[in-house]
Amino acid sequence: MTSRWPGGSGPPGRNSPWRAEPNPRKAAAPRAERAPAAPAPGGEDAPPPEASGELRLYGFNAVQAAFARRPDAIRKVYLAEAMIPRLQPLLKWCAAQRIGYRIVAEDDLRRLAASAHHEGVVADVLRAPPATLAEWLDALPPGPQCALWLDGVGNPHNLGAILRSAAHFGVAGVLLPKTSPLALSGAAARVAEGGAEAVPFVRLGRDENSIAQLRGAGFALAATVVRGGDDVFKATLPQRLVFVIGAEGEGMSPALAAACDQRLSIAGTAAVESLNVSAATAVLLARWWQSR
Repeated sequence: MTSRWPGGSGPPGRNSPWRAEPNPRKAAAPRAERAPAAPAPGGEDAPPPEASGELRLYGFNAVQAAFARRPDAIRKVYLAEAMIPRLQPLLKWCAAQRIGYRIVAEDDLRRLAASAHHEGVVADVLRAPPATLAEWLDALPPGPQCALWLDGVGNPHNLGAILRSAAHFGVAGVLLPKTSPLALSGAAARVAEGGAEAVPFVRLGRDENSIAQLRGAGFALAATVVRGGDDVFKATLPQRLVFVIGAEGEGMSPALAAACDQRLSIAGTAAVESLNVSAATAVLLARWWQSR
């Protein structure tokens, strides 16, 4: 669907806001006219509702990753004037595809992102739907694979940090329980620094059915616990492994932990009770990566 701003009239032309004008430094750089202040929430530029199937991304790496992997998902782009040189490929693509982009002021970017950490760019993109477990397993190549089963993790900054580590260590997917409300947010995508586009979400069915499917595909499940598990630095890790990560604070469901093949803990000094869930996940993934 083509996105147009009020007053826009089709493909770039002499009177179009998408017109590419000569630039003394980069003649091909696209230019956009300065837009008026963004409307208050509830207007045209308000954050898209969940029902729209769109996600509002902000942060340079988050937006660039979406452009690199899913350019057709981009619906609108807002940017600070100073970001034009860094975002030239994206803006040229928007102009060619008749996707609206606007140069807006700092206050407007902060309002659009609902955050001061927008890094000069905000984009509305189509939300990538999660795969089913069967679809994900069918597409998975043979050999060593790692996945994360997130049982109750909810903090968007922790989710973003987990996705960043997952992308770094080649995690094949993030598995979401059937009843989990967890979904990618703009805040999580920014913290992930592009990792959210590299790691697919997978929606599970009933726990017992999902565990059976995973085992049928050669995966073992490891419950990660604060204490009482095998030392992850000494344990033998399977080549195809699902780390089951519990919620911040209360941990994972006891029934789910009991159904796992291993229980793993991260040894340390005990000067603090435990690591933050995202820090613990990074340690676990680094250990799996080293043991492949």
